Amino acid sequence: MTTEALPPPDAAPARRCQNCGEALLGEHCYACGQPTKGLVRHFSSIIGDFMDSVFELDSRILRTLGPLLFKPGYLSDEYFAGRRVRYVSPVRLFVFLSLFAFFAAQLSFDIDNTPRDAAEVRLGDSGDVVNEGFGERMLAADQVEEVEKIRDQALAEVTAARERSKGVPGVSIGLDIAEGAVKNEAERRIEEIRESERTGKPLPVTREDTGTISFNGTPWDRETNPLQIDWLGESGNARLNAYVDRAQGNIKRIQDDPNLLKDAFLSTVPTTLFVLLPLFAVLLKLASAFKGRLYMEHLIVALHSHSFLCAGLLLVLLLDAMAGWTGGVAWLSASIRLGEVLLLCWMPLYLLLMQKRVYRQGWIMTLLKYFVLGTCYLVLISFGATASLLASLVNM
Repeated sequence: MTTEALPPPDAAPARRCQNCGEALLGEHCYACGQPTKGLVRHFSSIIGDFMDSVFELDSRILRTLGPLLFKPGYLSDEYFAGRRVRYVSPVRLFVFLSLFAFFAAQLSFDIDNTPRDAAEVRLGDSGDVVNEGFGERMLAADQVEEVEKIRDQALAEVTAARERSKGVPGVSIGLDIAEGAVKNEAERRIEEIRESERTGKPLPVTREDTGTISFNGTPWDRETNPLQIDWLGESGNARLNAYVDRAQGNIKRIQDDPNLLKDAFLSTVPTTLFVLLPLFAVLLKLASAFKGRLYMEHLIVALHSHSFLCAGLLLVLLLDAMAGWTGGVAWLSASIRLGEVLLLCWMPLYLLLMQKRVYRQGWIMTLLKYFVLGTCYLVLISFGATASLLASLVNM
């Protein structure tokens, strides 16, 4: 006579699927596929599951960020060696860091929308304005010699501002724009003076910046001066001119609030980078055409390098904000600024060391490929940034 073995008296009852009643062997029912976790539970655990499923933000993020920031090429080598489960996947890492980095960039600064000449620029946190009142002085000039004097004084201010603002991120770009605006406005005023002398017409004393888009030197108009590209055809040109119409309306909004364009542009940058990633991987593939590596290996390298750049940008923005918050403690603010400069220097060096580690070539070949790839990718970035800016102008 056989007797069926009974479970120990203290054994826990077997878990069963609430949907079909089958015994559970894990967190999903093998019979119907229903997970054991539903929405009726503590909200904190739901948030944790969401972050894990979307960004894989659990303990893996801590094991990923350290090597990402301080061990060039390590994550790519680990991925190629098959040790993947302990780290955040390259795609999710890039998506997470790029979204956070450029969202932080939107919050980190605002463009002053106080009406100001194109030749004026505000210097960093000091609030000093270079070439203040330049436009008014130029419009008041009625002699070529006077215009040249005002122009030379303004350019001297820009040169002095370069010396005062060394090491201040972003100011040099504004100074370059101001320098170009000074020269262009001076040439424009000289031409107006000479035209007035030839024709006897009075000199203009105001400037009306209406935000009008011009083609072939004539303001755009959907009916009288539309933009026409032969190979686009009638329907394509109609859509193109509709975009121009929207852009012209948005220019007037941007003149009132420049932050609209800034926010729209920065919100499109992650998408632009995601589009450029495969192209950068193609460049890496071409640079290593005889190494027998698969295209997807180069794409992993591209994802990790871009993730590092986004993480570096995020840290730079954080350090810049901290330096501003600690401005009252000079030594602490200066130390943070130094850390910011060191991080900016580390970013290109990191990419060089990453290329050396992953592709394992000599220094001469690594440096050559580094500069060639960098130049080609800067061209791609320029086109991508231009496309993003135009898309932002149309779709904001």
